[in-house]
Amino acid sequence: MRWRMWPQSLFGRLIGATVIGVLLAQAASLYLVARNEQRVMTQVTTRIWARRISEIAFTLTLLPPRARAHALHRLQMTGGLRPVGPRPWVPRMAMPMQPPQPPRPPARLRTGRGPRALHWPWWRRRLHPDLRHGLLIHLPFPSGAQTLLFTRLRRELGVNYRIRALAHRSAAAIPVAPPPFVSIGRPARFYDIEVSAPHAAALTFRVPRLSPVMVLPPRLLINLTVLMAVLIAALYVAARGITRPLRRLARAAEMIGRGSRSPPLPQSGARELRDAARAFNSMQERLHRYLDSRTAVLAAMSHDLKTPLTRLRLQVETLIEDPAVRERLGRELDEMEGMVRGALALFRGQDEQEALEPTDVDALVESVRQGFAEMGHDVQLTGHANGVLLARPQALKRCLTNLVSNAVKFGERARIVVSDGVALSIVVSDDGPGIAPEYLERVFEPFFRLESSRNRDTGGTGLGLSIARDVAQAHGGTLQLRNRLQGGLEAELRLPRR
Repeated sequence: MRWRMWPQSLFGRLIGATVIGVLLAQAASLYLVARNEQRVMTQVTTRIWARRISEIAFTLTLLPPRARAHALHRLQMTGGLRPVGPRPWVPRMAMPMQPPQPPRPPARLRTGRGPRALHWPWWRRRLHPDLRHGLLIHLPFPSGAQTLLFTRLRRELGVNYRIRALAHRSAAAIPVAPPPFVSIGRPARFYDIEVSAPHAAALTFRVPRLSPVMVLPPRLLINLTVLMAVLIAALYVAARGITRPLRRLARAAEMIGRGSRSPPLPQSGARELRDAARAFNSMQERLHRYLDSRTAVLAAMSHDLKTPLTRLRLQVETLIEDPAVRERLGRELDEMEGMVRGALALFRGQDEQEALEPTDVDALVESVRQGFAEMGHDVQLTGHANGVLLARPQALKRCLTNLVSNAVKFGERARIVVSDGVALSIVVSDDGPGIAPEYLERVFEPFFRLESSRNRDTGGTGLGLSIARDVAQAHGGTLQLRNRLQGGLEAELRLPRR
């Protein structure tokens, strides 16, 4: 069976469409939140960077050469420019020169060590370091931080300072610490900015490029997961309340198509479903009332015809002396009696409700073949069924008997081929003249006979195929006729396994 991406049931489609819609809505919301968060982060970070860089540039410009060199060396080694902090950074020029100390490593955030990590839950401590602070999502749009930083620097420094971006990294640059979210993502990339005053040496600052990254906190992910679970649970209950009455309605309609009587549907659920169940029950009641009255009338008429036919036969045998006329009228009466018996059999078959039971199809088909073989007909059987079939054995035997009878009557011999799979297939073929394409469906009408069968040798009432199709439909199957390319006719009876 071919696997399909999109579910075929109404229940599955309701669940799938709602889940996809919620996911798209959440993705759009996260996109807007990420865009706004990136804009805010870019504005705050570039504002702090511009203010700190301008403070350093103003301060170093006013210092004497020796103090300027010491301060510049400390800034280059320690990376004292940080975008956030409790108070503004002010260089301490009077303090003695200390060996360079590495900045407080952001690895504390990456490794999860420190006092704050002690209060994390166990599941958060077991996560990968890059995921402890949330899920990193790389956004598809640029941040525009470099352009915004240049604009703010020109505003802070004024027209006397010249600002330009260097194409190559400088050997001596003052590093600017990246924001916290860069330290837990991918390694940051940098670019150098040169700030030069009219009467001072140029200063080079190494600024990280703000990568378009959004951090989703673990609590937000948990909330979204819980929201999705609650939504799916609520939708499951609502969809079940819709699809279950529809499934009962489909099952009842299928039972009516098979000729069975189904109990009235419960009128429960939404107003539309109650109206549908009420209309279906009313339709089923009117349909069965009509069929019962028609069947009763036609059965009574067919039964009452037997009495005048019997009187006519007695009168023909006693009053008519000409043997030829008596024989011709006798054949006419035999044909009329055959039609009456066929009509009674048809109405009796429609009225009978034989119980379904596990049926050995191989044994049933073999019994039909053996019955015709004992009468001297050539009937061949090939293939077998894969186990028993839930069916009405007497009705199924009547159907196969009618098909084989037509095959041996008009095609001299019959071949029965049984194959099994998703549906049980029984094909009965012959070597006869076949049927014109325009009559392949009309032959299933009651009392319809082809011109070739309107002779005294073949006879027939035109009810055999009609009864056979009624039996097939009562089992939920189909019966089709088609002409063979090699000549002859074949009838295929397909019965579903379900």
